[in-house]
Amino acid sequence: MTVRLRRLNGGETAVTDERLDALRAAFQGPLITPGDPGYDESRVVHNGMFDRHPGLIARCSGAADVIDAVNLARERDLLVAVRGGGHGIAGHSACDEAMMIDLSAMRGVWVNPAERLVRVQGGATWGDVDRETQVFGLAVPGGVVSTTGVAGLTLGGGLGWLHRKYGLTCDNLAAAEIVTADGALLRTSATEHEELFWALRGGGGNFGVVTAFEFHAHPVGPTVMYGLAMYAAADAEEILPAWRTWTTGLPDEVTGRAMFWSMPASLLLPPEVHNRDVFITAAVYAGPPDEATEILRPIGQFGTPLADLTGPMPFRDVQRLLDWMFPKGQLLSYWKSVGVRELGDDVLEVVLRRGLERPHPQTMVHVPQMGGAVQRPGIHDTAFGDRSAAYIVSIDGNWTDAADTEADVQWVRDAFNEVNGLPSASGTYLNFSGDPDLDSASRRAAFGENLDRLARVKRDFDPGNRFRLNNNIRPTG
Repeated sequence: MTVRLRRLNGGETAVTDERLDALRAAFQGPLITPGDPGYDESRVVHNGMFDRHPGLIARCSGAADVIDAVNLARERDLLVAVRGGGHGIAGHSACDEAMMIDLSAMRGVWVNPAERLVRVQGGATWGDVDRETQVFGLAVPGGVVSTTGVAGLTLGGGLGWLHRKYGLTCDNLAAAEIVTADGALLRTSATEHEELFWALRGGGGNFGVVTAFEFHAHPVGPTVMYGLAMYAAADAEEILPAWRTWTTGLPDEVTGRAMFWSMPASLLLPPEVHNRDVFITAAVYAGPPDEATEILRPIGQFGTPLADLTGPMPFRDVQRLLDWMFPKGQLLSYWKSVGVRELGDDVLEVVLRRGLERPHPQTMVHVPQMGGAVQRPGIHDTAFGDRSAAYIVSIDGNWTDAADTEADVQWVRDAFNEVNGLPSASGTYLNFSGDPDLDSASRRAAFGENLDRLARVKRDFDPGNRFRLNNNIRPTG
């Protein structure tokens, strides 16, 4: 069967059976076309907003397969989507009639405990990384949901439970191997293709397909002190200012966050919070658990909690606690975020009001704490943009009925605009963005002074903008 695929210019091209057979002869992984067994399962991404039908899925087994797929894309001028973990809120990893370069089978993780280095393939998830590193009591700063892909989180920055102590995920990147638009496999580091390495640390998927990452790891776990208390959402007017006061001056070992959410009647949750709107305060201490008892004790004392789950917990379990709340393909999601230099009363007012009027139980108003090691690198040390934010306000729209999409997307945008219009607003975090196409203001807000330099790197390594299904940076010229 001839496969019809989209070209970069919006037209179509036909790839014949003979060409696909020639590719299959060399390709180690499967080439999946519409109608093949497993096609529908293979095209599903995490955000249920996107029901897309790629024209060809090239499920790569290693860097050689990626090179062949990129060469086919260049030969036929194909539109390309790159899938790592498939977790991106904006749905960039799948596109109708495009070729999907699928790294989901490339999930190997290798740990060098003596040097505290971890090599990770481009399709791995943070659960894969934690599984291997925790054997040695090590961790790479990653996300807060274990099914999140390593590639997307790293290339976009990387917030989690360890960033105040050890920095963003991209700050811990020691090297990366990437297939660029010309089909070359390059190793990048502080001494190899330095400008490209700089761009990969926060510049997104603009520059090629990263087949492997090498990270610095840190002594964390296997048990950490985890703090979590759930309060009635109606009490947040009292609790939110107290949480703000507590987070001021915390040691870098503590990374905290607060959020408005609603709890279902699940056996995984205490009965006291079943079917309740809640305000959650949570934190992880990135150090010996016995040092953290007094530091984290206030988490359950901002008011009268419905449930206080603070205590020692295996780090891997902390990383998986939220997984069940984000089932693959079942939630429709649209998120937007704003960094704020301070959590002033004007910011608290919007967070409180929006948190209490959420349009769907699974929509979140989420405030991760920043600062600490995140703010230590200089603004030009990595491609990641504004590091001045002390907190992020993330409006995480999640719902289940497609009929609600228009209203819920607008609600998220309106809430974002309220926070973004405040004096302390400071940039945006693109890993928490549901916009498939960035406008110029969002692009500048995300990358700041680094945008022009990123555009030059893009020109040098992807002048035709083949890798455009991402938070796209257009090449200079």
